[in-house]
Amino acid sequence: MRRFVIWMYAPETPHWSMPERSFERIRDVLDPEWEIESVRVALEATGDGVRVTPPELLEAVADAEVYCGWGIRRDVFLAARKLRWFHSGAAGARNSLFEEMRESDVIFTNSAGMYADSLADHAMAGILYFVRGLDLAVRAQRGREWVQSALNSPRSPLHAAPAAGEVAGASLGIIGYGGIGSALGRRAHALGMRVQAVRRRPGRKPPELDRLEGPDHLPELLETSDFVALTAPETPETEGLLGAAEIARMKPGAVLINLARGTLVDEAALVTALETGKLRGAMLDVFETEPLPADHPLWTLENVLITPHVGGTSAHFWQRETDLIVRNIARYQRGDPLENRVDKAHGY
Repeated sequence: MRRFVIWMYAPETPHWSMPERSFERIRDVLDPEWEIESVRVALEATGDGVRVTPPELLEAVADAEVYCGWGIRRDVFLAARKLRWFHSGAAGARNSLFEEMRESDVIFTNSAGMYADSLADHAMAGILYFVRGLDLAVRAQRGREWVQSALNSPRSPLHAAPAAGEVAGASLGIIGYGGIGSALGRRAHALGMRVQAVRRRPGRKPPELDRLEGPDHLPELLETSDFVALTAPETPETEGLLGAAEIARMKPGAVLINLARGTLVDEAALVTALETGKLRGAMLDVFETEPLPADHPLWTLENVLITPHVGGTSAHFWQRETDLIVRNIARYQRGDPLENRVDKAHGY
């Protein structure tokens, strides 16, 4: 028998545990020669706080040809001696690209695109939050203050940078134009924004973009965008992508939106730009350290909108994720190329 093993189990956050209906769909599309197992055990915590792989999982993957998980731990990969295809429920691939994986013939697919709609909506919420001065309104609401005069004043966000109260006509720069970036670009264009983007391999410009350029265009994008959204993958090349020099290049009064990974941004430089008023604000869903430490200065800045890495959360996720796995099972059984195959050399 050929073995298909799934370890997509998160008892601390049940939303990220594969539901039974998804497991049943996957089981039903496998040919009769396959047996399938869903491992429902959690990581084990040692006395020093390190979380180790449960032995039940190592035993289950020993003869697995296919394995689905939230990334793959190195010890799991080494235990899975017959592994031919690994699918990750995560969009990011970096933590699964250890040396043995990179050098192997194992097919690696991920879930890039499964989070695109929810993350794009999340970004648009942040754009509207700052355009309409909702940060000032929420702060006033907590103090039971009627700030109509302040919001009507020439210095309020409804009259000033980054968009003078309306998204139409404002400029959005997107760094990384894959599934998430393109979903955001289409939404922003539909609301009348001027949208430009950079990506490693630009290719043909889609109709929602005013410009699509390679990495060399990043300085100009930063200098001319009212909003800058980070949707690039985390790779060695993108780590520290927005350092102090890049943040200093950003348009005065601009807003930074980070939906990628905290490692892409120099947080200390960002804090300085926010404290000095160089930037109007920032919407941050990801951070260098997660959970964000309670004493981090970002918590105290009134021009920062913090969400706890939930931008991809959606009730529709498992439908999309299961559809992807089912489509790829059909392709795998036919010997066809799989969707969302990770380029191990480039890291996404």
